[in-house]
Amino acid sequence: MAAVTRGDEGGVPWRRVRAALLALASACSTGGTTGTAVAGAPAPVAAAPADALRTATGLPAFVPFIAPAPWRFPSGDRVVEAPEAMVVSNSADASAAGDAIMRAGGNAVDAAAATGFALAVTHPIAGNLGGGGFMVIRLADGRAFTLDFRETAPAGATRTMFQDSAGKLSGKSRFGALASGVPGSVAGLAEALRRFGTKPLAEVIAPAITLAERGYVVDRFFHGQIASNAARLREAGSLIFFRADGTPLAEGDTLRQPDLARTLRRIAANGAREFYSGETATMIVAEMARGGGIITRADLANYAPTWRKPLRGKFRGFEIVTMGPPSAGGIVLLQLLNVLDGTSPVPPVGSAGYSHLVAETFRRSYIVRNTLVGDPSFTPVPVERLVSRAYADSLRRSIDPAHATPSPSSLPLREGMHTTHYVTADAAGNVVSTTTTINDLFGNKVMVRGAGFLLNDEMDDFAGVPGQPNQWGLVMGEVNAIQPGKRMLSSMTPTIVAGPDGRALLALGGAGGSKISTVVTQVVANVLAHRMSLPDAVAYPRIHHQAWPDSLLYETNGLRGVVVDSLRAMGHVTAPIDSLTNVISLMRVKGKWQGVPEPRREGGAVGH
Repeated sequence: MAAVTRGDEGGVPWRRVRAALLALASACSTGGTTGTAVAGAPAPVAAAPADALRTATGLPAFVPFIAPAPWRFPSGDRVVEAPEAMVVSNSADASAAGDAIMRAGGNAVDAAAATGFALAVTHPIAGNLGGGGFMVIRLADGRAFTLDFRETAPAGATRTMFQDSAGKLSGKSRFGALASGVPGSVAGLAEALRRFGTKPLAEVIAPAITLAERGYVVDRFFHGQIASNAARLREAGSLIFFRADGTPLAEGDTLRQPDLARTLRRIAANGAREFYSGETATMIVAEMARGGGIITRADLANYAPTWRKPLRGKFRGFEIVTMGPPSAGGIVLLQLLNVLDGTSPVPPVGSAGYSHLVAETFRRSYIVRNTLVGDPSFTPVPVERLVSRAYADSLRRSIDPAHATPSPSSLPLREGMHTTHYVTADAAGNVVSTTTTINDLFGNKVMVRGAGFLLNDEMDDFAGVPGQPNQWGLVMGEVNAIQPGKRMLSSMTPTIVAGPDGRALLALGGAGGSKISTVVTQVVANVLAHRMSLPDAVAYPRIHHQAWPDSLLYETNGLRGVVVDSLRAMGHVTAPIDSLTNVISLMRVKGKWQGVPEPRREGGAVGH
């Protein structure tokens, strides 16, 4: 199949509610069937309800897509189906790179590595060599593994490094060399390939090298992102995104990246160690010296990805495999699914009752996320308790069905698409779900001179000043304060769902800062709880709440006027937003793989 182109406020005793939730997280029994499992250990697959066994996957008949009119995002306009294998990403060229590797005999992990390296070429606003991410792997035999290649704070990092003389957060955590954590992407992709791949690194990087040398055509979306970040990119000297006359590359221009091609060739010839101790490392350290950064050769040489325990859960007979700390995404996802699983009846999707239940659950999840979740190597995280049925029951009981629970404060929120996700599936049934990031669009805007890739600004994902918001409006506590070697808290939510038959059914993840986990969760619920097809589930209107700011975001025209009025009457502060998050997904349907790019953004699915 060819590619498809592209507080106690308002009379509510909030302090007592919050204290009770935190106390329960520390003391409640794990209970229920949701929790963590030893890495690689197959989880038992519970029987699905009798009325959910109408198809081989355990899903009942799909309910037709119904959204408020007018709705801007069509369902199914770029869906690809293929009998054996599928790759979906934010770049049709990168998806084709992954598909080519599987056509040549590679598996889903080989394809994930190939797609990841290709995205560093064709999707430089988020695809990267200079960032990090998380990967969830589910093998055909049911074993699951999660790989953490998140960036780390350099050894020279300090708790107050981004505070000004008044103790306020400065802009240095977002722009320039100091904003960068030690990159993990190259080490992560190489490690996944080493453990589960079948192809040599040089072969999976080859398509990315070709794309960098021959170039690719700039589309309208990429042109818009260059134009909107032009001033910062020029200031940082990242001039490859501009024409000779200084204007941003336009739609239809071809972007060739010879420096990046040479970097990829060095990695292909010498392995990941070249990036961390070879010529590329020398270039990174030189860039740090020019720009006032603090990453050293020792920081690079000491970096290593980490295999973590998969976070597992059950929802109506389906197995959920997702990412645990230092990502909080899987915790947020499982908390909402557990709340829905214990709610009867669940209000209709799109209704005021459902939007209220989801928003209030997310509000509580983010309070706990920002208080208790961080790098588990530095602070114990009560993961099993946070995703237990007992904890979900406490969340549900704390929600007043008729009134919102105001958060203690209201803070500004920026919107952005800084991350990218991709999914791969092979003919054997192995599935990989990967989210990778350089944080803000174009990361810290600094391209490593001579190496051709951008660096991340992931240091902003720490609590540079605990209690003050970062660029995504997130207010985080001591658990995520800056420490040398520490991995910053994340919202990335790469997830794989298995059906009652024990086979991988659905793989997805998203991009969009703090909104990733809430939107990925809604897509999963749309499929498993509301019986939508995957194209409908992805296109359906989305909402978001993260406690701070105290605002229920909804996509413009995504909620009917009467629903918005009802939510406001309940006490919600509502705010429309153009679009929420970029979800990339695939699903097994009628013996085929179905690839669904995000209708709100660019991307493509390629299969065979």
